[in-house]
Amino acid sequence: MTLEFAGEAIYWRGPAPFVFVPTPPDVAQQIKDVSSQVTYGWGCIPVKATIGGTQYTTSLFPKNGLYLVPVKVAVQRAEKIEVGDMVFVSMEIGKA
Repeated sequence: MTLEFAGEAIYWRGPAPFVFVPTPPDVAQQIKDVSSQVTYGWGCIPVKATIGGTQYTTSLFPKNGLYLVPVKVAVQRAEKIEVGDMVFVSMEIGKA
């Protein structure tokens, strides 16, 4: 399953890297619909994400009914992403 959306990069003092893009509610619902089939525990969902020209593997974290897409430091640097930027994310669920 491939999902695409745009969201604002936020700071959250959770697990590193501290910059995340929250999924919109409709995307979160699509993830929840398949979460039991793809989670590896604690509600984390493996994904292969693409931001700009950078593709990487990561895991989504559930938070407040949505999911947070971690933006690794290498991705932040490569794509010049800062907190407050609008970011377009494409991700394949269960492909990490």
